[in-house]
Amino acid sequence: MFPFFLLAQLQLLPHAVNDSAIPIAVEMPPEAGILGQPITLGGSEIGGLSSNKTKYLRAQDRSGKTQSFLLTQSKPENQKDPQPIQVLELISDQQEYNSQERIITAKGHVQLNFGDATLIADRLKINLIDNLAVAQGDVILKRGDQILRGKRFEYYFSQDRGVVFEANGEIYQPSTSKDLRANLPNATNYGLYSGLNLNDRLSLNQPLQSVANSGGFQFVQGSTPGVEQQSTETANRSGMTQGSINRVRFQAERIDFDGKEWTAQKIRLTNDPFSPPELEIQADRADFSSLDPLMSELRFTNSVVVLDQSNPLPLLQNILIVDRKDREPGYLSFGFDGENRGGFYVQGNFDLINNDSVRFTLSPQYLIQKALSPSSFPQSNPTNSPECAFCSSVFALLSSLNVKFNDRFSFNAITFLDSLELSQLGNYTRSQIELKELIGDLGQPYDLRAQYYYRQQVFNGSLGYQTINNSYGLLLISPTIALGKSEIYLNFQASAQDIQAPTDRIYLLPANATNNLLNLDRYQGVITLNRTFTLWQGHSLPPTQEGGLKYTPVPVQPYVKLNLALTGVDNLYSNGDNQPSISSTLRLFGQFGHFSRPYLDYTGFDISFTQGFVGDTSPFFFDRYADTQVATLGITQQIYGPIRVGFQSSYSLSAGKEISTDYFIEYSRRTYNILLRYNPILELGSINLRISDFNWNGNPGKFEGTEVQPVIQGVTR
Repeated sequence: MFPFFLLAQLQLLPHAVNDSAIPIAVEMPPEAGILGQPITLGGSEIGGLSSNKTKYLRAQDRSGKTQSFLLTQSKPENQKDPQPIQVLELISDQQEYNSQERIITAKGHVQLNFGDATLIADRLKINLIDNLAVAQGDVILKRGDQILRGKRFEYYFSQDRGVVFEANGEIYQPSTSKDLRANLPNATNYGLYSGLNLNDRLSLNQPLQSVANSGGFQFVQGSTPGVEQQSTETANRSGMTQGSINRVRFQAERIDFDGKEWTAQKIRLTNDPFSPPELEIQADRADFSSLDPLMSELRFTNSVVVLDQSNPLPLLQNILIVDRKDREPGYLSFGFDGENRGGFYVQGNFDLINNDSVRFTLSPQYLIQKALSPSSFPQSNPTNSPECAFCSSVFALLSSLNVKFNDRFSFNAITFLDSLELSQLGNYTRSQIELKELIGDLGQPYDLRAQYYYRQQVFNGSLGYQTINNSYGLLLISPTIALGKSEIYLNFQASAQDIQAPTDRIYLLPANATNNLLNLDRYQGVITLNRTFTLWQGHSLPPTQEGGLKYTPVPVQPYVKLNLALTGVDNLYSNGDNQPSISSTLRLFGQFGHFSRPYLDYTGFDISFTQGFVGDTSPFFFDRYADTQVATLGITQQIYGPIRVGFQSSYSLSAGKEISTDYFIEYSRRTYNILLRYNPILELGSINLRISDFNWNGNPGKFEGTEVQPVIQGVTR
């Protein structure tokens, strides 16, 4: 299918056309033996001219004179009878027809309509024998919101192939509304541990805004910052949406297209709607192919990334996958994990299988800090294994298998090997297996999961890191349910699990126990109500290069909001123990400024307090509700230009202990973002590279990963 998703913008030069009625001269001639012969049309392609339908061409000049032409094609033996007639409509100021050569010449405001597509040009010639259209001048091909422009356009519509010279346009990525559906949208999720940093959370909660740009760049509402969720996919759903840059511009000397594929020569690609672009990819050649309706692939030859027109960097991978998935920005990424990996490490990212149904990824890791300074984090080496530059203990591995059977049913398996020391694999292996079924409306489904965990690691506030040795069971998560017009939202979840985990209640262990692992069934029910009030909101700047899009892909809109949340939890254990609890959270958050002026033009804040009440406590450590009073404070501030710094810290008043502090420094540009994060309490850190709307979200660390899950009010979030 011809790539109608290309949207082009080009200064066009007039091109002389020989108006005499002779066969059309082309720069890309058809294959030998085709010229002058009846052409057999291929299979039907949505949006293209390729079809097994008989076609009529109806030509009309602006005086009202009309002519009709039959485009006769033979039918191949393996095709069914032609479907109903399809009409091509040609309108122009002047038209000439050479009956001998069967060539139509149209001049002046030429418009060719076929299906839902329109071709506009200064001049157009159609060879009815060869099924060839050649357009010159201000050539525009439009289909819906998609437009292609070029200096010269040659198209064999029966073969669905052609060439565009001096093309300049855009790859259009329709915005995808990501359902960041949470089972528990409790404000305490933000303070203790969150995959989203403070800046992204404040941006996500901006009031709805309708923004447009007259320069051909469309600012679309509906997409949100990419979030790779934790195992239980806990993320806040605020009901708000935000806009994003969703068109990737390109220009190329020449584009040859054939069906669903095209090849561009001397291509420049950027996600910046303004010129000169902040970021662009330059390549000698790019090959595009459509893998399926929701996934496309770009392969580059001799490519570099250029930042701010002066800093060329090698492109870490020569393949870009354009789809609805978050992807790593290259084959190498970096992270920091003191608890399990001994500090700083480097990770490779290799997709061994990656299609619409199955994705299998292997990510080998080299634990740099553990190899160079083994004593930095001794807890990462519980077996006291020998450590050196090439010892097996300084290598780790992450594997991930995702299988999508259909829109409702999927399978996920993740395995972590924190060390490749074969004799100690039992101490370093963690894994999770999950079958997931979406029930009801896919827009707001109920989420039913069958889960198995081996040595699952969680973080339970002031009680620190805890390991669940084994667990399996069922989990049901509700969608976010609006209670009438009250603007109150309800979530609930229920689970039944068989759990083996450490306990401090020795009397519950068998008489011959050799460790403190207790095995019990647990039945858990959770319900949350929350309501957000907008106390004040300002206006965002226009989405211009020096205005609202100076440093961010989304114009910053000032606001102040108040959130109230109430959560009730009850845990029942098979030995008769019970841990009922209720908590309420008051959260005030917002942002001031527009992040457009050179300094001190953005301040964001997030303040919350949680008060909980608990009855009897859990026999396990991992889900014991210990932090009944938690205060959280987060501040982010623009310092100068694109640089923002900030922190978010949570303190347990009931335990008298700091339970999490996240420091970050961000270099924010309209087209890309570099974020450094470090949490000394959790001993986690990350280097995050984000390229706006390329669907890249590069962070192998656990801030946006699937390894450590927080436990809040006895519930694994």
